[in-house]
Amino acid sequence: QVQLVESGGGLVQAGGSLRLSCEASRGSIFSIYFMGWYRQAPGKQRELVARTTSDGNTYYLDSVNIRFTISRDNAKNTVSLQMNSLKPEDTAVYYCAADTLHKIYWGQGTQVTVSS
Repeated sequence: QVQLVESGGGLVQAGGSLRLSCEASRGSIFSIYFMGWYRQAPGKQRELVARTTSDGNTYYLDSVNIRFTISRDNAKNTVSLQMNSLKPEDTAVYYCAADTLHKIYWGQGTQVTVSS
């Protein structure tokens, strides 16, 4: 089983920045293709925020494009999400995800709260 350990998150004022990091360990980490971040706000479905493939292709949710930047270090099995110009609507629990194309592994989630 791949384990994902997240760090970062917290409380920030609107317009501020936060950085989330996630490290994958154990299991079939070499078979991970997508690594990325999802989020889930209260009463809403979990949504994909950003993800990157093992060869560097990226995807961003329209509402975070330009403001968020995802980066991945394949040698260290880490993925980070730099979040700038945060808005109150970015408030959610953010989950790191690792997708081997056969199974998706999830981190425990980290709270991001943006105050207005």
